[in-house]
Amino acid sequence: MRYPGRMTRTLTLRRPDDMHLHLRDGAMLAAVLPESARHFARAIVMPNLAPPVVTARDAAAYRDRILSALPEGMAFAPLMTLYLTEDTDPDDVAAGHAAGLVRAVKLYPAGATTNSHAGVRDWTRALPVLERMVAIGLPLCVHGEVTDPSVDIFDREAVFLDRVLGPLREAVPGLRVVLEHVTTEEGLAFVRDGGDGIAATITVHHLVINRTHLFQGGLRPHYYCLPVAKRERHRQALRAAATGGEARFFLGTDSAPHADAAKESACGCAGCFTAPVAMPILAEVFEECGALDRLEGFASRHGAAFYGLPANGGTITLTRRDAPPPVQRHVITGLGPVTVFDPGVPIRWTVEG
Repeated sequence: MRYPGRMTRTLTLRRPDDMHLHLRDGAMLAAVLPESARHFARAIVMPNLAPPVVTARDAAAYRDRILSALPEGMAFAPLMTLYLTEDTDPDDVAAGHAAGLVRAVKLYPAGATTNSHAGVRDWTRALPVLERMVAIGLPLCVHGEVTDPSVDIFDREAVFLDRVLGPLREAVPGLRVVLEHVTTEEGLAFVRDGGDGIAATITVHHLVINRTHLFQGGLRPHYYCLPVAKRERHRQALRAAATGGEARFFLGTDSAPHADAAKESACGCAGCFTAPVAMPILAEVFEECGALDRLEGFASRHGAAFYGLPANGGTITLTRRDAPPPVQRHVITGLGPVTVFDPGVPIRWTVEG
């Protein structure tokens, strides 16, 4: 990485990875895929389609659809995941991993987020799969929230750590775990205290918004995500973790596109579409924290190392302008416009090319 001095106007990084990405399918996939491929070399692709990606055969077919939708001249490697169910076949998971196709398995508590109704209700029923994953070194990506309606939505991550993830790690020692889109001080502490084999992804939007932003000037549906944004002290803790250089924290945007009609409705979908603006916003955050020299580690190195991948060979260059450039407001899809995440503050960094 070119070291960014105080007067630096450009920043060149190894091409980054997005270690948590929703690409959807069909018309939505075709529209949003270029927004990620423009900046990111690889992405851990989430399997919560309808129907979900539950077998290696499903994953191979989805990978082929992604590659077919990639515009000519763009390079992008989808890293495929399987959706864990209580009936997942350990042999199928192992075969997909051995073939170089399956890079992780995703645990969705049933009902926790978009298209999670087929997820796990009793994780002990998935023990044969989890034990096989230990044997082959395959990571488990976890949506870390309980779905008990008696638990306040702002407490669901912290309760999940106590009720689910702690007991799961004790029952399956050696299981490599990624706590996805961590949002709380408790989640950060759990990862830091968890010893080897546990890491966490941090999103762009959770570095920018807290729960108050959801209601400023009225209800803001494009700031609604799951896990929901938390108090300001949690946001500050996330910024410290992301910019602090700790190898167990790395970028996973959780960029999750929904057509505006689905977001701006009586029962709006959860998800922030950050792919087009993720790297410029990150540069702004890391600059504010005096940590531009650590951005490459967070976005390009730590995640690759955890997943046993080499760092990417190519680079991207970000330029800081004196005045914020025009911003992209929407991506037009066959399902209607999708609003691009607006951080609510000026962003002076852009990705060149």
